[in-house]
Parts: sequence; C-alpha cells; structure tokens
Amino acid sequence: MRKKAVIIGSGMGGLATALRLSSKGYDVEIIEKYHSAGGRLNLLQKEGFTFDTGPSFFSMSYEFDELFRSCNIPNPLEFEELNPIYRVYFRDSQRHFDIYKNLDRLTKEFEQIEPHFRKAIDKYLKKAGQIFHDTEHRIVKHNYTGKFDYLLQLLKVPVKHLPYLMDNMWGNLEKHFKSEEAKVIFSLVAFFIGSTPFRTPAVYSLLNYTELIHDGYWNVKGGMYEIVRQINKLLEARGVKFHFDAEIVSYETEHKKFTAVKDRQGRTWKADVFVVNADAAAFRGKILKREKYSEKNLDKMDWTLAPFTIYLGLNTKLDNLVHHNYFLGDNFRDYAKTIFTSTDSPQKPYYYVNVSSYSNPGCAPEGCENVFILCPVPDLRFKHDWSDSNQLADNIIADFSQRIGKDLSGKILVKEIWNPADWEEKFNLYRGSGLGLAHGLNQVGGLRPSNKDEDFGNLYYVGASTTPGTGLPIVVISSKLVTDRIMKDESSLINA
Repeated sequence: MRKKAVIIGSGMGGLATALRLSSKGYDVEIIEKYHSAGGRLNLLQKEGFTFDTGPSFFSMSYEFDELFRSCNIPNPLEFEELNPIYRVYFRDSQRHFDIYKNLDRLTKEFEQIEPHFRKAIDKYLKKAGQIFHDTEHRIVKHNYTGKFDYLLQLLKVPVKHLPYLMDNMWGNLEKHFKSEEAKVIFSLVAFFIGSTPFRTPAVYSLLNYTELIHDGYWNVKGGMYEIVRQINKLLEARGVKFHFDAEIVSYETEHKKFTAVKDRQGRTWKADVFVVNADAAAFRGKILKREKYSEKNLDKMDWTLAPFTIYLGLNTKLDNLVHHNYFLGDNFRDYAKTIFTSTDSPQKPYYYVNVSSYSNPGCAPEGCENVFILCPVPDLRFKHDWSDSNQLADNIIADFSQRIGKDLSGKILVKEIWNPADWEEKFNLYRGSGLGLAHGLNQVGGLRPSNKDEDFGNLYYVGASTTPGTGLPIVVISSKLVTDRIMKDESSLINA
C-alpha cells in the first residue's frame, strides 16, 4: 500500500513538499486554514483588479528549476528577469537610484556621490560571493542532527568568514562605502528577510551577491500567484486532495508517533507521515504545548517585522516607477533602530511599492494600475492596537502621492488594508510576524527549530521558521531538506 502524508498548511513549503512526496509515491492530503492555497503567497481579487498579497519577486530562480526537475516535470513557470531590479527614492531628494545587475550601469548611478564606487562594490561583492559559495552547501543545504552537527559544519567554513558573524551588516557596509545613500540602499536586503541591517549579521551580505551578481530578481509571467496555480494543477493531477477552512487544533498519538490531526470542526485526518507548514516554533508551542515554545518563551525569541499592507486599484496610470520601488526617509538609522519595538505607527513611514501591472497588464483593467504597498511595522508583541490602520494607510498614500507628484485621493477604485492582526488571523503568523523567526546568530542554521520533531518520529516541519530560513527559494530548499529526511528515515525503517 502507498504511504500517506498529511501536510498542514499550503504555503510554498507545503506545496513544494507535497510535489516532492507525491513524486516519491506518497498519497498526499493538504489541510489549510485559509480558503485558498499559497499561504503568504496568495491572491486578492476585487472589481477587476488582481493583487499578489505577499511575495512580489524572488532570487535564486534555479531552485524552482531544481524542484520541478527532481519531480521529473518540465518547469511550467515562465520567469521574467527584472532590470532594473528596483528603484530607491529618498525623502526630500530630487533624484532616485536605479539598481542594476550591470555593474557599469550601477556605477553611473553612484559616481557623483561615491567617486570610487566601482572599486568598492567589486571588493564588497567579491567577499559576499565567497561567503555565499562557502556556506551554500555546508550550512544552507544541510540537514542537522543537532547543535553538535551544526558546530561541525561551521568548522568546515573557512575561518576568514568568522569576523562576518561577529559584525552586523551596517558595520560591514561602513567599511566599504562612504555615502549614506550607498550604505542604506545595499542594506535594504536586511528588510527583505524581515530585519534591519543593525540586527542582521554581516554574513547576509551574500544576499547582495545573489541580487547583483549571482541570479538577480525575477517575476513570474501572469503574476506571482501563478507559482501556486501551476503547482496546484500538478498536485491535483496526481490526486492530491486539498481541505480548506480547516484549522488544526489537536492531534492523536500512539507509541511516540502522530496518528491523526483534528481541525476545529472535529474532522480527523490519519496518515503515516505528517509535515507541518505552519510556523515550526509556534506549532510546537500552541498545538504540542511544549514549555520551550510556550507563549512566554516564544515572545522572547527574535521575530521578523510585521507587514502592514495596502492594496490599491487606481483608475489612472503611474509614470516614473518600475516594478519594485522603495520610498525611504532621511532618518534611516533612528528609524531602523526603533521600528522593531515601537508601540505607535510610524509617523514618516518607509515603505515598498510594487506595481505589478507594469509587468503583468492583466492584473488591472485597461487604463488602470494595481499597487501593492508594504510598510514594515512592529509585531503584535509591541503594538497591540491597530485601530489606527486607516489613518496610517492614508498617511502612506498621501506621502506616496506627494513624492510621485500625483494626487491619488480621487483615483482609488479599490482599497484594502491588512494590518499585522489580519495577517495573524488569516495565516496563523505568530504575533503577525511576516517571515517567522528572524536570522540572528542564535536562530540560524542548526539553531533554528529542527525540521524533524524532537519527540514524534513521523512529524516533520517545513517553511520559514525551520531550516534553512525565510524567502521563497529558501523555503523551496526547505522542502528538499525535509523530503530527504523523510526518505532517509523511511529507508532506515525498511533496512532495520
């Protein structure tokens, strides 16, 4: 008989794991709290406008190629490389910066404020590339058996990288660049993983290498949700069953193994193997009731920033923007150092603007534009009350209007706002944290919650808060790691 796997959660990690396990002969069922698959990578449709709710780009596109290739499937996705990869605006400045993969073009963007920019960026990216390639297989693509195993793997990393574990990203950038603009722009990758450059280890300069040298940034033709659509088609063709509006609240065990999970309506699912695509730390605390992951202890952990998102359907076209745009202020250090723990909404917020209708015109009616705005804010541990959501959204829209020189107040056909409490409720994001556990030194590699449960031999985890971490391609890697672990355990049982 075919073995059965139940996957709890249909985010990118859950879908990719379902695809891999179904390719290994498993009978798979997916249980999802939300009404559609995708997790954060979801879809909002309103009055002819279509919005990707979360991720709007990705790097390391070859990890998707690996996923489909490993399942003997041609890649059904059509990727479109972004160039420029993004544009950056500073408040009270008449110019913007376009960030290109082409380093000659990139140098021209900075030559007036950073005379030796090309020499500096070459040196910076060379080191970042060394860190990437020296850790990709030793640290990132590795299943850890415990903390000692993690230590052994760290010892295999060249000792020359050790200082980059001790320093933060901002400190590293200060050693290479003189202009504030260059330091700020190349530190934005810290926000991509839900943190700030003052809290992110300098080793994550490797992300600058992935964006500027290694692979760049990519969009999917038809919108980011096309990733979910295409994987769903493949899963349904293989007989994988989806169960939506089903939040798991309890479980049954026997002989140190999971035997079943139960949702809030009392429905029960039995299986041989269970894979949790909910948050790996929060699930251990909220469902398994582990003291190590109690609410008190979870709150002491480092979590990524929460998302405050605005989805606008406009009855006008926008000029002078690109697919990805960052609108920054003039107080970066103070803003970045206080944003995590503020109890108030930011007064002069920094925010990201994605106009996906630039790349995918079908996302908006003719003559219209769809705009996705994301403002990183404190999670619900610090700011509990989001009754000021409309006010914050109006402040951001007014600031955006002023900075692009176009009043949008009378041009909004669709306006939807999701605050951290909404994100928590819709997708079970702990305290509204956007990307799960952060990547401080005590929460990376083998120090993240393991992708195999400590007590139950057939319970596994995939996704942002387990190994190797956050981001679409990293979660795809997570699905490979957990599948490898499941297959290795199955082989051990057969040979026992």
